[in-house]
Amino acid sequence: MKDFSELELDSELLQAIEEIGYSRPTVVQAQAIPHALDGKDVMASAPTGTGKTAAFLLPMIQHLLDFPRKKPGPARVLVLTPTRELAIQVADQARALAKHTMLKVFTITGGISYDEHAELLGKTQDIVVATPGRLMEYIEAEKFDCRAIECLILDEADRMLDMGFGKVVERLNHECRWRSQSLLFSATLEGKGVREFSEKILNEPVEVEAEPSRRERKKIHQLYHRCDNMEHKLALLEKILKEQAERTIIFVKTRERLAILRGQLETMGIPCNWIQGEMAQSARNNMITRFRDGVINVLIATDVAARGIDLPDVSHVINFDMPRTADVYLHRIGRTARAGKKGTAISLIEAHDQAMIERVSRYMKEEVPERFIEGLRPTTKKPSTVKKKKKVDKKAKVAKQKKKLKKAKKA
Repeated sequence: MKDFSELELDSELLQAIEEIGYSRPTVVQAQAIPHALDGKDVMASAPTGTGKTAAFLLPMIQHLLDFPRKKPGPARVLVLTPTRELAIQVADQARALAKHTMLKVFTITGGISYDEHAELLGKTQDIVVATPGRLMEYIEAEKFDCRAIECLILDEADRMLDMGFGKVVERLNHECRWRSQSLLFSATLEGKGVREFSEKILNEPVEVEAEPSRRERKKIHQLYHRCDNMEHKLALLEKILKEQAERTIIFVKTRERLAILRGQLETMGIPCNWIQGEMAQSARNNMITRFRDGVINVLIATDVAARGIDLPDVSHVINFDMPRTADVYLHRIGRTARAGKKGTAISLIEAHDQAMIERVSRYMKEEVPERFIEGLRPTTKKPSTVKKKKKVDKKAKVAKQKKKLKKAKKA
């Protein structure tokens, strides 16, 4: 599919698509949108940064245009996201796509006062983007009516399960039981979790596994540097940040590591912002805004804090600590090379990380190459991750076999 006009979308939508700057449908958009437009349930996997948000918003907006409401009322489309940042981003994209329509888009998330939400809950809504916990609070207080929901969308379903929202989403699924369509989007469909979850939510879904095309994937230049120790790792990081990177997200594994790295970057004379779990919403918003506006060009983040955040023009993603799983690696590197641009993903690997970077290569079915920086080459030997077979003592083996034969003869 070479053009959005092949999708039979209204002229208002095609105009908005052109103004946003989308050139042609991505793999997930080309595969998922036709089925969603036909009213079918869809279960789609697509890595972050491959256009999945538009893949579910476009058919939903088209549905609302095809069947306009006859009188004011509650939301007809409900999008659930794991984090408030992602909810805000999805709502912003929905407004941009619905720019030339009369459709109303609202968000319901934590971090917003009840009074602010109470005002919008009394208005006519078409699309509501919400986090599960806060929305459930309003449903239990009988402030939000799910009976008018025609379509339920779960965005980043795997992250929702990781964050413990499974039971809440199942309750919301029951509250929206009158709907006619459901869409589930996830970075991966691997493992029992997402599939078992989807069986409760979806009805005979069309399955879309949209691996990004080679053209899309090649936009992220991936590589890794081996590090002898922490001192060597910090020296490599300083070199990359001062001489190669422009706008960078650095991923670390814990809040403790984040706090230490902040101090180390300060010593290097590199200004940075940071986001971590259990951070006040106003502080998070401030950090993200400063990075988005280019006031500070380095952002340190933990995985929990960075879920769903869409930041423009990120030139580099650096894995200071490797993630626990290969799919989280894909989530991380998807923060760069967005909206058709190119980007670089660099992993700083200590000896104990070697197995993980090789696991990532197997998962993606393409090798992540090792690269060197002159003057900072590792001095230690690359660790082998191949398990050595135990050497068999042939004499002992023969003696053991003879002993068994003797026993057998006596018997």
